[in-house]
Amino acid sequence: MPQTASTGAVELDLDPFSDETIHEREHFDTTVRETAPVVWLSRYGVWATGRHAEGEQVVTDWQSFTNTAGTGLLDTRKKENWRAPSPVLDADPPDHTKYRSVIASVLSPVMVRTLQEHFEERAAQMVDELVERREFDAAQDLAQAYPLAVVPEIVGMSPEGRENLLPYSELNFQAMGPRNERYRRAAERAQAAVDYAATAVLRENLDPDGIGMRIYAAADEGTVTEQEAALLVRTFVGAGVDTTMYSMGLTLHALMTNPDQWALLQSEPGRARNAYEEALRWATPGPLLGRTTATEVELGGVTLGAGQKVLVCVNAANHDPRRWEDPDRFDITRRANGHLTFGKGVHACVGQMLARAEVTAVLSAFVRRVKSVELVGEPVKLDSNWLRGWEHLPVRVTPH
Repeated sequence: MPQTASTGAVELDLDPFSDETIHEREHFDTTVRETAPVVWLSRYGVWATGRHAEGEQVVTDWQSFTNTAGTGLLDTRKKENWRAPSPVLDADPPDHTKYRSVIASVLSPVMVRTLQEHFEERAAQMVDELVERREFDAAQDLAQAYPLAVVPEIVGMSPEGRENLLPYSELNFQAMGPRNERYRRAAERAQAAVDYAATAVLRENLDPDGIGMRIYAAADEGTVTEQEAALLVRTFVGAGVDTTMYSMGLTLHALMTNPDQWALLQSEPGRARNAYEEALRWATPGPLLGRTTATEVELGGVTLGAGQKVLVCVNAANHDPRRWEDPDRFDITRRANGHLTFGKGVHACVGQMLARAEVTAVLSAFVRRVKSVELVGEPVKLDSNWLRGWEHLPVRVTPH
């Protein structure tokens, strides 16, 4: 039975997973954000907030808003999930701290610098090849192809079978929403990919010099079990690939459709990192984050009971005029690092360093080689319960 809202709470009959919302979020996001600090979405029996202050409260106060029931729409403690819980994403301290520290220890300052050099070399190579073609699909041939190439490389995964990472990722994010037709289609497509993901990250299938084996060193030391190490390697791969490829495509599209900002980046290529940060705010790849109340708690003047789902409408919060001046303007000079795209606090995205390094490397290579870029066909939006991005982005470039 669906839960009911508290007395006095504002109820909205809006569907965050309708075709209309998924392909054009503005109406849903604006309505949720401007109606009240927190609203009750009666169709799914969940709370939602589209405001930055309340969203920040939800993602940082893990004692009141737990990750252990999953970070999607469904309470995974009550409903069977298609995968085992992630030791990082679906856990709270102290367990979360232990597992996250394993990944953090792998990403030492020296390793980060080494990765940056590798990312820049691969970005220059890939961009050079695409520029020679003049016309290509910036979503498929660059934004998706780049992370799917470099992240498995640094982890030490075999080149064979990497194409399975895409349907596996799709299923993961479709499953964050309701069990609708999108989820069912993804589950059918991902049958082989699920088997691949389970075996590709095993110790015996990894290059001994890759980052994956550094994670397995924690199992050798007794910090985690062998099975937990495999899950952590899988988490690491997902953190560097999943939302990165869509955020990269969204960033490229934002620059293409805001020629003044493209011109500014051309004249000041050192702004590539900040351009990505602003794109993360302006065109959020993950428009929703889910938490579950661990206890009775007040949010936005409303008392929420224990065990209730709360959706943070991240894209709405990233456009909250209470937090951002002129929020609907894409401005690569903006100090945008207060956005909620990567979460915040102890549960902030473990792969955000990788994402920033990857996309900054690609943007820097792109702006260095490309004088102008234009759309030459109709872009196709991603059809996902939980992600936003471009499935196809046909472009023509003119080199310097």
